[in-house]
Amino acid sequence: MSTTVHPLTAGYAHERVASSVTLVRDGDALIVADPGMVADRARIFAPLAALGIAPADVTHVFLSHHHPDHAMNAALFPNAEVVDFWARYRADEWLDHDGDGHLLAPNAELWRTPGHTEEDATLVVRADDAVYALTHLWWRGDRTPVVDPLAWDQEKLEEGRARLLEGGVEIVIPGHGEAFRLR
Repeated sequence: MSTTVHPLTAGYAHERVASSVTLVRDGDALIVADPGMVADRARIFAPLAALGIAPADVTHVFLSHHHPDHAMNAALFPNAEVVDFWARYRADEWLDHDGDGHLLAPNAELWRTPGHTEEDATLVVRADDAVYALTHLWWRGDRTPVVDPLAWDQEKLEEGRARLLEGGVEIVIPGHGEAFRLR
């Protein structure tokens, strides 16, 4: 089975804000990452429909952190298990997971990467074409701001960035921008 990454909408953070929303196909898993604020829900639904996916088909929603600009539209996926830095949520169940290293699917792994917030996580995906990180360790595709003005702990954020570099990540999809290559 193949593993692919599909950016659905590139986020931005200037006078208005929207999160980068991404779809990961990993075997039978359909994971939507950071379905937060967008100018119009069609910016999520239209690219999904173009891929032949209905909201009810999504199996997981991954939240890099709990800021509204990344989590606001999590409920658009009625059958999805929501996964954050420390738990899984399904209907009225609050379920534990393994924490750092938790697998959402065979090639989609949660890494704890605090820095922007104390609760940040990154989804590392070993796709057919590259190793991706869906993360808020960087805001934008041009890697700005270098120092996160809202960081809970900039030193921890830098440690997370180093971990991605050491962990073989090739492409980063930042919290609010176009993907960029680390290598």
